[in-house]
Amino acid sequence: MAAYNKFNVFPQDLVSGNHNFPNHTFKVCLTNVAPAATYTSYSTTVNAISANEVSAGNGYTAGGQNTSITCSNNSGTEKVSAGNVTFTASNGTIGPFRYAVLYNATQTSPATPLISWFDYGSSVTLNSGETFTWTPDAVNGLFTIA
Repeated sequence: MAAYNKFNVFPQDLVSGNHNFPNHTFKVCLTNVAPAATYTSYSTTVNAISANEVSAGNGYTAGGQNTSITCSNNSGTEKVSAGNVTFTASNGTIGPFRYAVLYNATQTSPATPLISWFDYGSSVTLNSGETFTWTPDAVNGLFTIA
């Protein structure tokens, strides 16, 4: 399983109301450059994830792919979970990449705030016809608030 890492800005964005998990669009993009915990946005900072994202093409779309978000409450504990995202290479390779980054694609102020990234431990390159599935923790979700 990939190692989960939270961007430092995420708790502040959460309590500031910048994420509407049931209604915003959340995406997963791929990069081979290690994100820094101090990054804040997919697209608007000097060290933006978008500057280091894998090249678009061969089945990969710039900005990554949408993931479904579900929220559930059990006795006052809210769990936020995400659905799997599958990337499929076609007519060439995707990558290399080592990190999958989750961000809010809807929020505009601040723009495209980052949530977390997942480190797969080594670089992956998909050859034509191969797939890679980002699979978040189905039991514990992305995070819980009690």
